[in-house]
Amino acid sequence: MFESAELGHRIAKETFREEEPKLRAALLDAQFDLRENGKFPVVILISGVDGSGKGETINVLYEWMDPRFLSTLAFSAPSDEERERPYMWRYWRALPPKGRIGIFAGSWYSDPIRDRILGQLDKGDLDQRMDQINRFEAMLVNEGALVLKFWFHLAKDGQRQRLKALEKNPRTAWRVTKTSWARLKTYDKLQEAAGHVLRMTNTPWAPWIVVEGTDDRYRSLTVGKIVLDALQKRLADQRDQNFPVAPPLAPKIDFLDVLTALDLTQKLDKNVYETQLAKWQGRLSELVRHPEFCKRSLILAFEGSDAAGKGGSIRRITAAMDARQYQIIPVAAPTEEERAQPYLWRFWRQIPRVGRVSIFDRTWYGRVLVERVEGFCSEADWLRAYTEINDFEHELHKDGAIVIKFWLQISDKEQLKRFKEREKIEFKRFKITEEDWRNREKAEAYHSAVCDMVDRTSTSTAPWTLVEANDKSFARVKILRTICERLESALNDVKSKVKGK
Repeated sequence: MFESAELGHRIAKETFREEEPKLRAALLDAQFDLRENGKFPVVILISGVDGSGKGETINVLYEWMDPRFLSTLAFSAPSDEERERPYMWRYWRALPPKGRIGIFAGSWYSDPIRDRILGQLDKGDLDQRMDQINRFEAMLVNEGALVLKFWFHLAKDGQRQRLKALEKNPRTAWRVTKTSWARLKTYDKLQEAAGHVLRMTNTPWAPWIVVEGTDDRYRSLTVGKIVLDALQKRLADQRDQNFPVAPPLAPKIDFLDVLTALDLTQKLDKNVYETQLAKWQGRLSELVRHPEFCKRSLILAFEGSDAAGKGGSIRRITAAMDARQYQIIPVAAPTEEERAQPYLWRFWRQIPRVGRVSIFDRTWYGRVLVERVEGFCSEADWLRAYTEINDFEHELHKDGAIVIKFWLQISDKEQLKRFKEREKIEFKRFKITEEDWRNREKAEAYHSAVCDMVDRTSTSTAPWTLVEANDKSFARVKILRTICERLESALNDVKSKVKGK
């Protein structure tokens, strides 16, 4: 869930100077309207790694908005009084009233994450705590609150550089303590714990917004615009608020994202391709016949741009396996029977037994891609789907399945070339339809949907692999290599656990 926050987002000083006055004025207007409206409170959670700009962002919000109607609540270790009460008691007391904005510097997430890192909370207890928090936040939203949750992220090297820079500046040196450097040593544990917490609590009514904390201007503008957009939309919404209302997705304020960051020029020469293809097909054949694989199952999920080469890649995978061991599931529009059931029902029916492989050509992600873009489902449906899909994949993983997801990306120019080739070649004409041409007109909407999908569903248990597919040879080898490496790692984990027992 942190991929888009490790791309190096930056905003030029000139752009910031141009945008800041307009944003400040709009925020003040929205805050005044919130005060006049008086029908709901705003709860803003500021969390993240040390040095990522949490305190600076709170200061910026105080500078840009009327501080008389803001309150900041900072939580450290609970006091004796608080320890004698239920865990959530002190947070209940700190909630802002209607018409005001409460900023939580540290929140009900801080203690569970810290305790998990220190080994004082096992995963089962952590999950129970997250369930409790989910119910609490659902209650807040159903009571009318607008809940915005920010996680400020830095890559490990970025955090180290950031702490050094703060330490060198006399005006910011006080922010860096021995504890800050000590926490850098537990960075990997923090990412594991935080990633799990964010996945468990990334709900449709209160989703997490992950923001890269490297550049102060980018971070400030991003947070300011998200707060403004959320306030404006909520104030304009005249519907009955007795149901969950999700904050908007993070706006794009520069041109860098997980798709534009891909290098689509990568390619393999024919001789290298043939050698690598044989190598990884042979390795895959060995792995699916490994004794440990009899205790697991493999689920391969393929999504991608039209004409990106999903079918060709799948054929190279199946060439390495016994046909009795795998099943290819092409996913089209749901049937009447499937529409009469919950959305994920038709995919649950296709889950493989242990020792088997299911290959999905298009997947459950249709809800947050084609259904979202084409308007086949409501906004509430596809916003809710991110959480449901994450839970679905987590359940598969927990049960022993190895879930590997691929997005195949090609350039607009390469797609046009392949479309025209399909029209000319007799045996490929079935692959091109009027719908494919029509989808090109909505390329921008699909691009945004794919980026949101990766950001919200690339989890530690089922991460997305983005494949540069302009060169089919490069794409096929990358896919096979990824499958082999993930499969081998999972099977080795099983052997290690057995030995540990």
